[in-house]
Amino acid sequence: MWRTSSYSNEAGSECVEVADNLAAVLIRDTKDHTMGTLTASPEAWSAFVGGAKAAEL
Repeated sequence: MWRTSSYSNEAGSECVEVADNLAAVLIRDTKDHTMGTLTASPEAWSAFVGGAKAAEL
């Protein structure tokens, strides 16, 4: 199931969707699904989110 962050831009211009209920985490643009999908391991995604929350990125 795809979901967006509660911090996403209300206009929808700066949003990504994430599906993380699989063996891998899938990331895609909310408005243009034809741009493709990024794939990350759950560990890499967790490190990315942790870094973003700590303002390291």
